[in-house]
Amino acid sequence: MRELTLRAVILGVILSIIMAAANIYLGLFAGMTVSASIPAAVISMGILRGFFRKGTILENNIIQTSASAGESLAAGIIFTIPALVIAGVWFEFDFWITSLIALLGGLLGVLFMIPLRKALIIEEKELIYPEGIACAEVLKTGDEQQSGRAKHIFIALSLGFVFKYFVTAFTVIKETVEKAIIIGKSLFYFGYDSSVALLGVGYIVGFNVSVLVFIGGALGWIIGIPIYSFFYPVSGNLLDAAWDIWSLNIRFIGVGAMIIGGLWSIVSIRKGIKKGLKELFGRSQSTEDLSKRVIFSLISGIVIAIFSLYWYVTKNPGLSLLSAILMVIASFFFVAVSSYIVGLVGSSNNPVSGMIISTILFTSAILLLIGITGIKGIIAALAIAGVVGCAVCTAGDVSQDLKTGHIVGATPRKQQIVQIFGVVAASFIIAPILTLLHNAYGIGTGEPGALQAPQASLFASIVKGLFTKGEELPWNMVVIGGVLAIILIIIDESLKVRKSSFRTYVMPVAVGIYLPLSLSVPILIGGIIRKTIKKADKGVLVSSGLIAGESIAGIVIAGMIYAKFEPKTIIQSNPLSLLIFVGFIVYLFLIDRITQ
Repeated sequence: MRELTLRAVILGVILSIIMAAANIYLGLFAGMTVSASIPAAVISMGILRGFFRKGTILENNIIQTSASAGESLAAGIIFTIPALVIAGVWFEFDFWITSLIALLGGLLGVLFMIPLRKALIIEEKELIYPEGIACAEVLKTGDEQQSGRAKHIFIALSLGFVFKYFVTAFTVIKETVEKAIIIGKSLFYFGYDSSVALLGVGYIVGFNVSVLVFIGGALGWIIGIPIYSFFYPVSGNLLDAAWDIWSLNIRFIGVGAMIIGGLWSIVSIRKGIKKGLKELFGRSQSTEDLSKRVIFSLISGIVIAIFSLYWYVTKNPGLSLLSAILMVIASFFFVAVSSYIVGLVGSSNNPVSGMIISTILFTSAILLLIGITGIKGIIAALAIAGVVGCAVCTAGDVSQDLKTGHIVGATPRKQQIVQIFGVVAASFIIAPILTLLHNAYGIGTGEPGALQAPQASLFASIVKGLFTKGEELPWNMVVIGGVLAIILIIIDESLKVRKSSFRTYVMPVAVGIYLPLSLSVPILIGGIIRKTIKKADKGVLVSSGLIAGESIAGIVIAGMIYAKFEPKTIIQSNPLSLLIFVGFIVYLFLIDRITQ
């Protein structure tokens, strides 16, 4: 059966670039990214069967494997590299440094995951890799139903594009509806974003995660802000006051929760790390994977390249050598953590932020001990975190794809090869898109209409607080977040023993605290809709289409703004915005009911 064909490689690379672009926008906007495997599989089936009139399940698997590499790589970069701009170290995104961090980190994620494949994906029965299984089912059933599936995703993509266009380009629909009031001595805030992409995110991540994200938002905005404002009364513009309290104080509760969540994930995965090390350095060699000689050769070249890159950036060979060593250690351990966790709870629950924060704190502690401070310390810490972030995100994606391949009978070695192709292709489009979005909207500036970039803003605050005098973090809030995380872990372990279907994972709650409440509302609605659907097949495709459509429109509009196109406000009505948004909710709610 045809598998690694030229057309599959070319189509996979093209989709890798598209999915990377869409997830760059989505991640900077919402602080969350979604797996590209299922939409890529559906699109590839539509193209192969509709245009070429042929195509095998293994070719489709190769395409989605390559395509999803771009999505995961984008997630690793946008959580870290924008922090250099937000922290004021960079004034613009350096093309070569950004591209090389993405490329080298992504390749490490692929290569470090290979020795873990047998132990985690085949032998570890507890790990189900939910997205991998779902994508395999799409591939297996797609041969007979590909035209209908492709139609749904392309219609939804078009609707998402048009919606975003009228939100931003002509501002017919109000993007955020929000209100702040004083009750007694306390300040109360509520709002929601009119975003069909966030509806889709909530639908895809499911009820459990979407509820946890909203709980985090509620803890920060509905409980945290009123309590804080009770002791520190506010005046003047109430909306501005609410946002100031959150950005300067409350969101750091999420930081503490992420730190503890990241450390707990390492403890949870200790057995998997041991198995991976045994496989990598043992005498056995799987004939299904890339050979150990190839893996070690590539890793050696990557480490040398990273050392050279760090030397170029920091102008300090000793610091560069130390940074490269720290990067390798952190990357391997967190790749193992990532691969294990995505098998257990899915890619959407992968605590990437916690792992990156742990990397930053671990690295920063060592750098500070040897006397590295100021801009050099910030650059070194974030450069290491950037490589680790790309490795972690890519490894989680590789794990799901290899699970899909295992189910449909694909060749792991061929999947690993196209993963490398996808990483290489996506690496060099990330910096231009970041530059385009920053010039059009602003990334992490806090201005109206700017992209929030919540994780990058968080990491910028942390490194500035650690390496710069006069930049102190609100450590009391960090401690509160750590205590909250411990409570959530205790509750979650109790629910795990009882085999409860609802869990209290730390990271979604931490992300919710660190996101504007207005973003978590449509995510919650999407999750609730998913809960009411018995068979959510077409809904997942529609959600993927809405996400891709709105994200691509955001990039197109950014290009228009960069070309001096000025958005025009025709009318902004809260009732009209709500009515149109409700229409999309109904559409997503009914899609699986009316198309059985």
